[in-house]
Amino acid sequence: MADNSLAPAPFSSRSSAMAIFGRNWAVFFLLVMVVVFIFTGKNFLALANLQTIIYSATTSLLLAFAETFVIIARGIDLSVGYVMGFSTIVCAGVIRDLYATQFGVHWPAGVAIALGIVAGLVASLACGLASGILISRFRVPPFIATLGVLGVAYGFTLHASDGGFPIAFLPNVLTEIGNGYVYYYNPVLHAYSFFAPPAGTTGPQIKELVRLFPNALILTLVFLVLLWHLLKNTRFGQHTYAIGGSMDAAVRAGIDTRRHLVQVYVLSALLAGLAGIIWVFQTGQGNFVPMGSNLELFAIAAVIIGGASLNGGKGRIMSTLIGVFIISIMANGLTLTGVETFWRFIATGVILIVAIVVDQLFPDLL
Repeated sequence: MADNSLAPAPFSSRSSAMAIFGRNWAVFFLLVMVVVFIFTGKNFLALANLQTIIYSATTSLLLAFAETFVIIARGIDLSVGYVMGFSTIVCAGVIRDLYATQFGVHWPAGVAIALGIVAGLVASLACGLASGILISRFRVPPFIATLGVLGVAYGFTLHASDGGFPIAFLPNVLTEIGNGYVYYYNPVLHAYSFFAPPAGTTGPQIKELVRLFPNALILTLVFLVLLWHLLKNTRFGQHTYAIGGSMDAAVRAGIDTRRHLVQVYVLSALLAGLAGIIWVFQTGQGNFVPMGSNLELFAIAAVIIGGASLNGGKGRIMSTLIGVFIISIMANGLTLTGVETFWRFIATGVILIVAIVVDQLFPDLL
């Protein structure tokens, strides 16, 4: 009788193909979506539109990166959008009060901005520390702990913004940096420059300027590399995966799980605070808007769409990047095609459900 012990298992190639699709379905979906919008969206591939997508995705990426660490550690952070709003108001308020001579001394714009950034980061770190202590020391479920911190941040932001009014009268240099580009080319003067339009560029010529590499892109790439390295190549990242995979196993391995969870939620709040500060640079004001825009929900959705699991122990920074761009490109493409805004929410919900189903069907792929 023939020995069939070495014969390939039936349907192995089909199973392998399904596994590849399950592991990379978000990438396939992103490519298909881009192709569709190329043919249906007006000027979708225009340089200005592509750079707009990157510009608008900067704060979303930081919030999604924050959620990535938390979700890998089998947690959730509902407060990141409100921490972002809190940081925005605190940062802008300090800059305004110092720069606009409210205290009788006209501080230089650079000093006022630096102190505003520090104040915004301290405010966000306090929120993260509170969440981390509640979760690690007092065993409060992450959902409840971050929901409580959300409420506290909401209240303080309302108070600091006099009931939700924007904080304006900030230095113009903020938007010059936040909305600036690395490279400028003036085709009229045949001149180029870095970080500012070429000297002699007049009003009518501004429309003709070629702008490449938004400052927001450079900043995003810096954080992308740093956080990718932190999660993939450091002990901090290894401990985050270990805690998310099994808390008991992490304790037996000698990991200080309480301390590490505090660090994870502090990092999450820090990234949310940085997103708030970038918002100030991009808009030139402290605005209450981030707190009512469901940014934290879109951040969580992007992480899950990217392949992370709510059961913890699974997720990657690069996969989160794909998830964010799926949501951002979808919103941009639907706008260009004239589709009403509510379809964005419906589409995001459907994609999120698909991501969860894929996670259940292929739990060990990522």
